[in-house]
Amino acid sequence: MNPPSSLQSLPTKTPQPIEIDVVFLSHAHTPALHQITVDALASLEASEDPTQIRFLSIVVESHRDSGDYPAATTIHPRGNFGYHRFMNIGVQAGGAPFVCMCNNDLVFHPGWATQILKAFACDPALMSASPRCGQFHARVLPPNHDDIITGYQNGVHVAGWCLFVRRALFQQIGGLDERFRFWYCDDDYRLTLQSRGLKHALITHSRVDHLGSYTLNTLTDSRNKARMTSRQALLFHYKWGHRSWVLYWLKRLKYSLLRH
Repeated sequence: MNPPSSLQSLPTKTPQPIEIDVVFLSHAHTPALHQITVDALASLEASEDPTQIRFLSIVVESHRDSGDYPAATTIHPRGNFGYHRFMNIGVQAGGAPFVCMCNNDLVFHPGWATQILKAFACDPALMSASPRCGQFHARVLPPNHDDIITGYQNGVHVAGWCLFVRRALFQQIGGLDERFRFWYCDDDYRLTLQSRGLKHALITHSRVDHLGSYTLNTLTDSRNKARMTSRQALLFHYKWGHRSWVLYWLKRLKYSLLRH
């Protein structure tokens, strides 16, 4: 028996696209830096079929005079920049089941997210992943590498410029440690995963190219640059090494004296 004609006219229900929050950090204090973020957003939108994957882009912009970005939610946080603090702000602004934490100087290649989602679907224990950078990983990976390479090595398995995770990961780690402002953020993240037994992998069929540290290279305030870079080593060695506040503050004092 055929269904009533009124039912025959109903449209077929199509599956909803998978939603991914993509959080970019930007400090667009020059037109060139603003354009880098715009280009990253454009390559992201062109990289996947929007009927299958929907990107919910969030730009956390630390330069107050920078305008909003097309096809993205733009957030201007108050207070001093901190990579982990600003990234937490962006992550908390979304609600998608997957989150991608990104630098703004990236080029997304077609199908990059599809490949990571396939890896997640095949391995429910996989909580975090990075895509391959065409230039960087060509220098560090063997010629006959696997499609999925699990591990925690910084710059090999963990590409800090692009971290793709299940949102459920943050229920286990409680967010990124905001004491880390720039340097050692990658190391703190990977050691947090490793210490908790949370699986991470490099997905080599997923490609996102990293152009370089443009924002850091434009910093002219040497004291601010030191706070975000070399001084972070003291905190890192405290957290993952000696765990002594006395030794940490003695090293901070020594560091400050040597810089004057």
